[in-house]
Amino acid sequence: MIRMSEIPPRIGYYIAGFTDGEGSFNVVFRPRADYRSPWKISLCFNISQKDRVILALLKRYLQCGTLRGRPDGVWYFEVNNLNAITQNIIPFFQEYPFLSAKKKRDFAKFSLLAQILNSGRHLIKEGVLEILTIRSDMNDGGNRRYTDEAILAKYDERILRDSTPNSSDDEMIKSELHGDMKNQTEML
Repeated sequence: MIRMSEIPPRIGYYIAGFTDGEGSFNVVFRPRADYRSPWKISLCFNISQKDRVILALLKRYLQCGTLRGRPDGVWYFEVNNLNAITQNIIPFFQEYPFLSAKKKRDFAKFSLLAQILNSGRHLIKEGVLEILTIRSDMNDGGNRRYTDEAILAKYDERILRDSTPNSSDDEMIKSELHGDMKNQTEML
């Protein structure tokens, strides 16, 4: 958990101001066949920049995240661990708030999304609908890999697949029926 007392106010305000201009709060959907839900939903706070030193400063004071570079010289600071987001990122930006209305709005929605994920509501279709509604105007609509329709279609496919008996279920039912009929015939 982040210790605000260890962050000099000038550094805290610098990080908030830098993030206000360059940072991004996102919700990410990744298709997963091996997950409790058809999608793994996660939150991501990130900043990309050519100056690695500034991003290292963020990592140091926010006490979480990863720093990685691309071949073209751009560096990424990224936090996508829900515990780190809940215990470090959200408290930090509550202590050092943004000035722009747009970033305040995106951060408020990001904080609400963290509550939904922490509650487990993201594992049911109704929670996903809530998430999609919240994300609709985050980052001005942004460029999204998956549309709302594509996300919801996976839930509909899963419901259909889970409610349709498979061939082994059919064989088990036939076997039970055959056994019941045999027992009834023997009783006569």
